[in-house]
Amino acid sequence: MASLSASPGSSLDEVPGRSNKRRAFLVIGLGNPGPEYQFTPHNAGFLAIDRIAERYTVAVDNRRCKALTAATSIAGHTVVLAKPETFMNLSGAAVQALAKEFEADPAEDLIVLYDELALPFGAVRVRERGSAAGHNGAKSIHGVLRREDWPRIRIGVGPDPLGGPAEARRRGKDYLLTPMNRQDLVVLDETLDRVALAVETVLTRGVAAAMNAFNRREPNSPAGEVQGTEK
Repeated sequence: MASLSASPGSSLDEVPGRSNKRRAFLVIGLGNPGPEYQFTPHNAGFLAIDRIAERYTVAVDNRRCKALTAATSIAGHTVVLAKPETFMNLSGAAVQALAKEFEADPAEDLIVLYDELALPFGAVRVRERGSAAGHNGAKSIHGVLRREDWPRIRIGVGPDPLGGPAEARRRGKDYLLTPMNRQDLVVLDETLDRVALAVETVLTRGVAAAMNAFNRREPNSPAGEVQGTEK
């Protein structure tokens, strides 16, 4: 495993449901690099990493494995925060490089944060595994890892549901790459705090506990998106 300069006093204790071995956890947010994309819905994963870094007073600015990274300690665990610099559609290249660098098992040592157009704006969903469901960053990760059993936290960025899911999908690309308005940013600000708490819950209590704590039905959420035991 590659060496880390984590916060003083960090340890790699056992997490419930995980094998007892020393390791770093990878928390990777997906998005597109560049100031023009910074506050777009598609960069919710990057913004979540920024929020976690702010909470733990670290700067995600170390270039490593095709990503900007930072090492910190969260609840006694050494954690590598990362934002791929590969653009969304090639996110898998950075995830693969980081997993190899830190000898990470994707099923146990990886949490990926990304936007989800199919979820209401501000919703948070934790999943232990699953398909890409049309998300290009998740597709890229599936393609390089050749497996779907990696934990992820999806951040709802769905537009006003009055147009219906078909309309949202039709204009999805333009919407996802358009800067958010002030009202959406206010909602997202609170959502990012919940994402950070969800990450901490996964690290301290495991994925199942985080699913039960955070997977609650939001108004206008699609059927079947809420049960705490979804996989």
